[in-house]
Amino acid sequence: METILITGGMGFIGSHTCVELIGAGYRPIIVDDLSNSSPQILEGIRRITGVSVPFYQMDVADEALSQIFMEHSIDGVIHFAGFKAVGESREAPLAYYCNNLNTTMNLLKQMGRYGVTRLVFSSSATVYDTMRHVALTEETERGYCQSPYGWTKFMSEQIISDFARAHPETAAVLLRYFNPVGAHESGEIGEAPNGVPQNLMPFVTQVAVGLREKLSVFGGDYDTPDGTCIRDYIHITDLARGHVAALRYAQENLGAESFNLGTGRGVSVLELVQTFQRVNGVEIPYTIAERRLGDAPMYYADTQKAEKMLGWKAQLSLEDMCRSAYTWQKKSMGLL
Repeated sequence: METILITGGMGFIGSHTCVELIGAGYRPIIVDDLSNSSPQILEGIRRITGVSVPFYQMDVADEALSQIFMEHSIDGVIHFAGFKAVGESREAPLAYYCNNLNTTMNLLKQMGRYGVTRLVFSSSATVYDTMRHVALTEETERGYCQSPYGWTKFMSEQIISDFARAHPETAAVLLRYFNPVGAHESGEIGEAPNGVPQNLMPFVTQVAVGLREKLSVFGGDYDTPDGTCIRDYIHITDLARGHVAALRYAQENLGAESFNLGTGRGVSVLELVQTFQRVNGVEIPYTIAERRLGDAPMYYADTQKAEKMLGWKAQLSLEDMCRSAYTWQKKSMGLL
């Protein structure tokens, strides 16, 4: 059984990936500083899988990370650790550059020191020029990022690629996510942001249960069918399964390779809200607010490369995303 270190494994994507790894026969170990997550996630993972996952509370940028590599024989790493809110990154750019780049560099240093050669990196569609391109392939122009968050993903990809070139025994897979939403079908784990949600779906679910009065839709006059932004939303379980596929790919293929993980279908903000209302039988009051800086009107993933080379394709629907997210929100509040 291979042992996989998951940095940021208590977060939304990391916790769901832990579940999928266990189901695929891997042994995950989590390191997380709990800056945007809760220790209760471990219990949720245990209830789903029956497995108690080893956990280290630690900043991945800290030299103490070497302790985990010394204590365990690590076969591969999935790197999620990092700050992740686009808007917040514009308000606190230095915090984002320091945290997201230093965690990546320290992790690579420890991997090199202890001979760990397989890495899957949590990147983002924000590395692309989303203002000038709509259907994004892995070859779409990059480097016109609209936020410090996007730049940290772009720079981390470059650092990892340079590291892989300098260490030819390295296999690194760079996964460019689109918009992960939803929750595990059990409702045991889901997206639980600290403070005001920065992403659409958790805001919608909090309005649905009465934690917030209404949703603000940023921009209603874009050149799209209903005037609201269009994005590619992917179910978190499909995304987590993509990491298992990437880990297997890295077992056989050296060097650094990038893949888009999305559905290939664009969904508007209002389409998501209307779908949520329909499948859950609940009203979501909303108002149209001013556009946000840096929001592109429309983009979505071209996923042909992942389908061909990883053997992976998103399976779950927008209805599944809306239904599971609401189940998680209600269960987390004791309403189920």
